[in-house]
Amino acid sequence: MLGGGFALAAFTGRWRDTKDIDFYIRSEHRDVVTSALAQAGFEDYFRRLPYDRKWIYRSIRSNVIVDIIWSMANQRAQVDPVWFERAGSVSLRGEKLQVVPLEELIWCKLYILQRDHCDWTDILNLLYAVGSEIDWAHLLDRLEDDTPLLKGVLSVFGWLCPRGVLELPPSLWERLEMRPPPREPQPPSQDRIRLLDSRCWFAALQPEGGKLGI
Repeated sequence: MLGGGFALAAFTGRWRDTKDIDFYIRSEHRDVVTSALAQAGFEDYFRRLPYDRKWIYRSIRSNVIVDIIWSMANQRAQVDPVWFERAGSVSLRGEKLQVVPLEELIWCKLYILQRDHCDWTDILNLLYAVGSEIDWAHLLDRLEDDTPLLKGVLSVFGWLCPRGVLELPPSLWERLEMRPPPREPQPPSQDRIRLLDSRCWFAALQPEGGKLGI
């Protein structure tokens, strides 16, 4: 399944620069996939820069990086059959590819909150673009005791985009034991969006189809 920045673009219609392409697989298929990459001329990136092999196989050919992922980096979850059962699809250069489900994409990105790399900006753009399409029951089942992460990003989204947060189901706030957002429609707060980053990172301030800055 296609993941990363390509999956983000499939859901939001917004492109952002990315250094690699991510594919998600079942762990038992690692040998088959790495063998196929080797036959295509890709070499293990580990020889250039060591990485954690417990969850990813990183390969490179002519500065093109292909990442094969079967687990979250924090080992919170492995790719299981449900990911593939719920996967959507997209056509890329004439090839039909499965795409990581929206809920699993958000699930993975909630944990990427490091000093030098934060994926919450991607989640905020997903909420803005397709928040009304999220299967919240499924996402909450996946999160289990980690729902405070979701509550955190939803709070930020409501602060940034008071109108967009109203498109989320009222039952969500009840289940999360959060105060529902005020019902008065308001536009996205440009001042608040720019407080977080002055670059073109949030779709609400970009023309339709405009490229995201980060």
